[in-house]
Amino acid sequence: MEFQGFQNRTNFTVLQDAILAIRAEIGKVIVGQHQMVDLLIIGLLSEGHILVEGVPGVAKTLASKLLAQCVDAQFARIQFTPDLMPADVLGTSVFNPNSREFEYKKGPVFANIVLTDEINRAPAKTQSALFEVMEEQQVTNDGITYKIDPPFMVIATQNPIEQEGTYRLPEAQLDRFLFKVIVQYPTAAEEVTMLQTAHREHRKGGSALQAAKVVSGQQITDFQLQIRGVVIEDKLLHYISEIIQATRLNSSLYMGASPRASLAIMNCAKTVAAMKNRDFVTPDDIQYIAPHILRHRIMLTPEREMEGISPDEVIQEILKNVEVPR
Repeated sequence: MEFQGFQNRTNFTVLQDAILAIRAEIGKVIVGQHQMVDLLIIGLLSEGHILVEGVPGVAKTLASKLLAQCVDAQFARIQFTPDLMPADVLGTSVFNPNSREFEYKKGPVFANIVLTDEINRAPAKTQSALFEVMEEQQVTNDGITYKIDPPFMVIATQNPIEQEGTYRLPEAQLDRFLFKVIVQYPTAAEEVTMLQTAHREHRKGGSALQAAKVVSGQQITDFQLQIRGVVIEDKLLHYISEIIQATRLNSSLYMGASPRASLAIMNCAKTVAAMKNRDFVTPDDIQYIAPHILRHRIMLTPEREMEGISPDEVIQEILKNVEVPR
């Protein structure tokens, strides 16, 4: 799409500098995995939550912790286990003998960036405790609503291979995650670089698993507000709608994407544009972000699953067949 003579009305230089600083800090520790890091940043700036899936040892938890360290805001980590109860996440009312009243003790979810490690190890009752807080950034206890200060983001990790002692996330909860990020193994060259870096640190007797704070929580909130002003033309809104409609009509899919997916693509495309110092969205922004938003929101038919077709293959087919606006 050509935009000859188009001038930016909004300058995203400060945002770009912050993103470069975050990438640099995380890159000091994690070799490769650039897409995962970028999607974590996009999720934070798009006011969304991210499900990170990958086999053990590919830096899912580490990347999430490093991102939180880069932001000068409150961070909490919750290790999900089969015996974890909703109160362990949200908090509970405790009787105060002095005042003779029950007082609400806030749980670890009252932070700015919350890492729920191995989310699929907790039963559905505990997983569902996150429904309200992820959607509305608030917790209701004993009829009283408690707001969570922005910015707020939940990063959940899960292992796709191990099935024993795990509980499948319900579709309603999956839909509340902005992205499902699939973390791949590093390349051979990246693994060598990782080993060399770890060897140097081991010889020094130190640890490089730390990142400096390079951006404040207030700056993140300011960036989020700035991104909302990015322009997206009506024909691109129709393009997003056509992609979503195609998921609902595709014969390979038992379930298509929800309207929440449409909003997610629009909001994330704005963020991608801002990260490229543009205040307008292009079809490329939509095509880049769509697979990560759709892969956990669609459901293959049993026949397609048996054939070994993946959701990503169906999404790519849809993106190829939907006409791109000019």
